[in-house]
Amino acid sequence: MKNFDMVLNTKAIDRRENISSFSVEEAGKARRFHGTFSEYKETPLVSLKNLAEKLGVKSVYLKDESFRFGLNAFKVLGASYAIANEIGGRIGKKITELSAESILSKETKEKIGDITFVTATDGNHGRGVAWTANQLGQKSVVYMPKGSAWERLENIRKEGATADIMDMNYDEAVRLAQKMAEEKGWVVVQDTAWEGYEDIPRWIMQGYTTMGHEIMEQIPEKPTHIFLQAGVGSMAGAMTGFFSNLYAEDKPIIVIVEPAKADCLYQTAKADDGKLHIVTGDMDTIMAGLACGEPCTIGWDVLKGYADAFIRCPEYMAADGMRILASPAKGDATVVAGESGAAAFGAMVNILLDEELAEYKKLLKLDENSCILCISTEGDTDKENYQNVVWRGKYSKFDV
Repeated sequence: MKNFDMVLNTKAIDRRENISSFSVEEAGKARRFHGTFSEYKETPLVSLKNLAEKLGVKSVYLKDESFRFGLNAFKVLGASYAIANEIGGRIGKKITELSAESILSKETKEKIGDITFVTATDGNHGRGVAWTANQLGQKSVVYMPKGSAWERLENIRKEGATADIMDMNYDEAVRLAQKMAEEKGWVVVQDTAWEGYEDIPRWIMQGYTTMGHEIMEQIPEKPTHIFLQAGVGSMAGAMTGFFSNLYAEDKPIIVIVEPAKADCLYQTAKADDGKLHIVTGDMDTIMAGLACGEPCTIGWDVLKGYADAFIRCPEYMAADGMRILASPAKGDATVVAGESGAAAFGAMVNILLDEELAEYKKLLKLDENSCILCISTEGDTDKENYQNVVWRGKYSKFDV
C-alpha cells in the first residue's frame, strides 16, 4: 500500500514516572481551570453505532473538538493552561488558585505587567494562543509556516495577534519564535520541547487532558483501541498518558497516526535506536496541523513506553475520514472534521474496510469485540480545502 506502513512497538516498557503528569488528578486540575472561562462547555462524544456495524466492530466513539470554546479546534486547551501556569508562576500562585477572572484582575495586572506570548503554528495552536492572550489582557505574536491557509491566518489576527505566514517550514518557524523571544524578552508557548524548555510544553500537554477527563465521564464502556493523530506528539502523548493511567491494569491498544510526509514518530519508533529521528523538507501534507518533523521529547517519553503501534498515513486516508464523517452511516450523527482531525479516524476505517490492509487489522487485534475511540481535533478550519475534499472528492485513493 503506497505510503502506508505500520511499526509495532514490541519493546514498550512500563515507565510510570513519565506519565504521572497526566494522571486523572492532574487532568481534573486542567478541567477545573478551563471551566473558569465562560466559553467552557464539554464537547460531544459521538457514538457511531451504525458505522461500527458496517466496520464489523462492537462500537466506535468520536470526540468532536470542533465545538471547543467556539474556536473549531482543541488547541486552545493547551495554550490557555500553559499561559495560566506561566502567569501563576510570576505571581506565586498554583494553577488550582487561579481562574480566568483572577488573572484579569487589577492586582494581577499590576504584578505581571504586559507579556508578549510568541508561537509558531499552522493555525489552530496559534489561534488558541492569540485567543488566550486576548482574553487575559496580554499580547501575542504568531509565525506560520509556508503553505498555511489564509483563513487560519485571518482568524488568528482577529484575536488581536500580530501574525504572518513565513517562507519556512514549521520547525524553522519554531526556531524563529525561540530566537525572537530571546531577543525581545517574549515568552514562547510551544508544544515542542527541547533541552531547557520543558515546563510550558508539559503544561500544554496537561491542558489537553481536559479532553480525556471529559471522555472518561462520557464513554459508556472501556475502549479496547484508541487511535490518535500526531504532529510533534504532544496531544498523542498526553492522551496516551491519561488513558494509560486511567486503565492501568487493562490498557487499551493505542495506535499513533502521522502523515506519511511528516512521520518523525514513526521513523523514531522504526529505528528503535534510542534517538529521536527528525524529518526535514516542506512536509506538504493536507494534514497541516500534523506537518511537524521534530518529535516533542516529553511526548515521546510517554509514547515509547505506552503506544503500541505507529502508522504513516497517506493523504487519502485523512480525506476518507473527512468524507465518511460528513456523510455518515444512516442514523449516525454528522461530524465536520478537518484534515488533521480526521487523520486517525480515516486510517482506522481504512484498516477495517480495505482487504489490502487485512494483515494490519490482525496485528492490531481488531475484531467484533473491539470498542474504538478516536478524537476529531478540529473542524473545517480551512473551509476551501474542506469543500475540495468533501464536496469535490479531492485526495482519493484512486488519484494518479
